[in-house]
Amino acid sequence: MEDDTEFALTPSPQIPKKRSKSPQILPSREEILMSLSALESTINGAFEARDGVSTSTRGEVREAVDHALEILDKGEARVAERGTDGKWKVNQWLKKAVLLSFRLNDMGAIPGGPGKATWWDKVPSKFDGWGENRFRDAGFRAVPGAIVRRSAFIARNVVLMPSFVNLGAYVDESTMIDTWSTVGSCAQIGKRVHISGGVGIGGVLEPLQAEPVIIEDDCFIGARSEVAEGVIVRKGAVLSMGVFLGASTKIVDRDTGEIFIGEVPEYSVVVPGALPGKPMKNGQIGPSTACAVIVKRVDERTRSKTSINELLRD
Repeated sequence: MEDDTEFALTPSPQIPKKRSKSPQILPSREEILMSLSALESTINGAFEARDGVSTSTRGEVREAVDHALEILDKGEARVAERGTDGKWKVNQWLKKAVLLSFRLNDMGAIPGGPGKATWWDKVPSKFDGWGENRFRDAGFRAVPGAIVRRSAFIARNVVLMPSFVNLGAYVDESTMIDTWSTVGSCAQIGKRVHISGGVGIGGVLEPLQAEPVIIEDDCFIGARSEVAEGVIVRKGAVLSMGVFLGASTKIVDRDTGEIFIGEVPEYSVVVPGALPGKPMKNGQIGPSTACAVIVKRVDERTRSKTSINELLRD
């Protein structure tokens, strides 16, 4: 252990004289916000002039983009944040940082493929250079076959089965990403979520105005389901196997007839369904249209005490 004592030359060299330690001064919230504001300004400016950004770019722009990706990777910033009013705010400048990184970074060999093969890409693995201590500190499990790209954040007690988590995504505490599931770029996954086998959570980088997919806390997404195009699945909702949700998918409450688009209400239990077709010119009924059906809504207490199979049983 390093000794922080030093010996005075007078009056007696035998008596150790303690060096006073300066108190550690942490940055204030205002200083952090100012720092992020400056970072945002630099990245916004670089994005406006992105045609001039390339692998040869050095200096402030590269440093700003690298720092933005680092704070995404550590979970110190995220592409989307939930406000106290329940509305989600998208930090577009962080998406811009990810897009700029593609212009800044050259292609390179990435080791770790089957049979000692390599991949060829611009984005390294999140786990590049990690050892046992780093994994223990991170506090999540990554089963062989799990791929996470750098700038995605994985919180403590997450379990990653052989799955794929794309850059800029955020996976919160105690969530399971099951086998062959994909969490797309910039997608936001809440706490205690179960993403079942083969699920696709859509990603979005472009167009910039497009919203990321958001799965809030305590949700269950059934096997082979697909949630894309900025859909929000609210807290405690359950999607059965094979539910497909996009920006235009109608989500019909079977009891009330209410139709939701782009958002699954809290504690809803949702199954695949179909809406009857409209009459065609020849008088026959036209083809039906796929939809999702809310078969019931439960409260938080019922959701926590009831198995998924029981909830889906009609």
